[in-house]
Amino acid sequence: MANLIKRVITSANAPKPVGPYSQAVQIGQTLYVSGCLGLDKDTMKLVSGGAANEAKKAIENLEAILIAGDSSLNNVIKTTVLLEDINDFSSVNEIYKSFFKEPYPARVCYQVGKLPLGAKIEIEVVALSGPLETKQ
Repeated sequence: MANLIKRVITSANAPKPVGPYSQAVQIGQTLYVSGCLGLDKDTMKLVSGGAANEAKKAIENLEAILIAGDSSLNNVIKTTVLLEDINDFSSVNEIYKSFFKEPYPARVCYQVGKLPLGAKIEIEVVALSGPLETKQ
């Protein structure tokens, strides 16, 4: 039996981690992407405009990390969405469905007490690396 390899995935096209964690870690073909905030990678500041704008930027950041791991938004199998305020659920969903297409990944969404840097949203994903065929 061959040993599995743990590969750390890093993208210069996404913000650096704001704590002691990797942008993503890959084991086999499974890619675990850490929670992404709506940070501008150059300023390391949250984008303005509320939860929807932060969601858009967070997903763009996720996408950059996925690409670095030979993956894409189409290869995402599960997302976890953390919201500062569950009342932003609707506006975040509009942004979410502009990036993720049917069949949508499995997902869970929670309201949480507080997010890093005062963010309104954080999104993490599990994806597969390499070619993937989708069947319904």
